[in-house]
Amino acid sequence: MYLDEDLFIDFLSQREILWTGINFSKARFTKQGFEYPQEVMQYYFNGWNTSIINNQKKYDIRLSFRKPIMRYDLALVTKLNKGVKIQHLLTDVISHQDILNEERIREYFSTLAFNSDIPYALSFIVESFDSITKRASIWVVISHTPTSQVVLAENFLKKPGGFGTANYWGRTFYDLLFDIKTSAFIRWKNLVQERISSLSEEGQ
Repeated sequence: MYLDEDLFIDFLSQREILWTGINFSKARFTKQGFEYPQEVMQYYFNGWNTSIINNQKKYDIRLSFRKPIMRYDLALVTKLNKGVKIQHLLTDVISHQDILNEERIREYFSTLAFNSDIPYALSFIVESFDSITKRASIWVVISHTPTSQVVLAENFLKKPGGFGTANYWGRTFYDLLFDIKTSAFIRWKNLVQERISSLSEEGQ
């Protein structure tokens, strides 16, 4: 896990969060379970993204991240996802050492430009959907939009569930937000609580 304490403390003080979507541009999927044509995979990418926007009570980003206001802009992620080629997406076996880590996440975000006046953005970066082990690997990334600097990056592993490809893997995003709401966000805040307390004492 990567955490920039100063920026995260500032993030905690903000009322708004920008949801930029689910990014599949770095993902790998097992061939088993995902041998679909290019246009079908694009349909799923779009469907998983629009589902969170259209079902905000179910996928409650505001509650999970303790923000009263959530805005969204899927333009960047939509463009990145359209560039995903099926021949680069699919593999026989997932090898995580060849995909993402904290350093690669930070390098990747340094290349992105967020056109927003909201200072902090949330992204889900899908690392892999593995039908063999029945596991999704997803990075939760909070970034500072003026600088494209990563504020927080943590990898989560979630099991899919349900019927049909869209619902089966879509369950992982619901469970991820539930995990953040009930435990991860509290854990993140506790990591900077001592720093917040000391800053509060200095300001007195």
